Amino acid sequence: MKNTLLLLTFLAMFTAMTPMRSEPIPSVPPSSVGLSSEGLAKIDGVVEKLLVDEKLSGCVVAVARHGKIAYLKAFGERDAESGESMQEDTIFRIYSMTKAITSAAALMLMDEGKLQLDDPVGKYLPALVEQKALLEGKEVAVSRPMTVRDLLRHTSGLTYGFFGNTEVDQRYREAQVMGGNLNDLVSRLGEIPLLYHPGERWVYSVSTDVLGALVENVSGKTFEVFLKERFFVPLQMHDTGFHVPEEKVSRFAAKHGPGLKVTDSPSTSRYLKPPMLASGGGGLVSTTRDYLRFLQMIANGGTFEGKRYLKEATVSLMTTNQLPDKIPHIGIGDQRPGTGFGLGFSVRVKDTDWDPGARLGEYGWGGAASTHYWVSPKDGLIVVTMEQTEPFNFNLESGLKKLIYDAITDQEPSKDSK
Repeated sequence: MKNTLLLLTFLAMFTAMTPMRSEPIPSVPPSSVGLSSEGLAKIDGVVEKLLVDEKLSGCVVAVARHGKIAYLKAFGERDAESGESMQEDTIFRIYSMTKAITSAAALMLMDEGKLQLDDPVGKYLPALVEQKALLEGKEVAVSRPMTVRDLLRHTSGLTYGFFGNTEVDQRYREAQVMGGNLNDLVSRLGEIPLLYHPGERWVYSVSTDVLGALVENVSGKTFEVFLKERFFVPLQMHDTGFHVPEEKVSRFAAKHGPGLKVTDSPSTSRYLKPPMLASGGGGLVSTTRDYLRFLQMIANGGTFEGKRYLKEATVSLMTTNQLPDKIPHIGIGDQRPGTGFGLGFSVRVKDTDWDPGARLGEYGWGGAASTHYWVSPKDGLIVVTMEQTEPFNFNLESGLKKLIYDAITDQEPSKDSK
């Protein structure tokens, strides 16, 4: 009896010490979900060429359909200097892929009746109550208050400070708006005028970081704890968070710049410690499988493995265009005709020459180190590509999108392949 108790105690301690991994979404033969094995095999050639051309050090590509993984493969190296191989469970800096998770967190609070989309942001963050916009060199009263809806769709009047060179951008840089915690961020933004009247333009911005502060204020929990309790633990996203714990550093990828020079080493990265600012706009690290679980919940209309996270109508707001008619499309230093924005994702609304491989209704986004994902509701398809390459590029997304759609065997081929 004593030996049995000792064994049980040991097993319990061993289990507690063993890092948890994400439970896999089932993997199946491509043909069982209407995909061609030969078609998906073309992914290898596209990736191998990018590796040979030194356009990336390594990557992981996942293709899921109807809730099952049909393709998952790691390529190349996760660290070009050490030569360590990329693995399917490699941990990546996902940067702006954080935004969709933050948006889902805010909308979860909406579903619970704790906030409304058209509530003024100042109702929850007093530093943002009295705002002005800087127009033609003059500060003027805003035409209407910034709302929660504006934060979710990037029509808030905020900016990032590094995509433009206006006086407002300069003031962001001078104030180092991202240089403290969430309260510091909001306080600093409250002292800087908006770039435009809320609702008048689409400008990529710190809106989602402010959304993180709002979630923290409304929930009464730190933003990190809220995400962990409401998403990461129940969705079994065990490798997702705002830093990489010591026991997982061996799986953390290096970030690479031009010439595949390592610009952020896993051994010295700032991601090894919890950050002062839990950035809802770009602070998370994650794995391919973890993020795929989050996206599958969204693709399921807000449910996953028997648990409801968001109302189906709320997911619809996230994944369909919510921009007013006067804002025809989005752009980040460019123009992206045919691309609108929902409450958390970009959305394909029209066939244009921008991203020609995309399908109507497709939603997605990416991260600064060239990570990407896209979801096609009508095809039941989710694709996630992970790498760590800067400057940001569309090499993998543009190289793979059309051939993955063309691998679908139980629907009409895309118009470009006819």
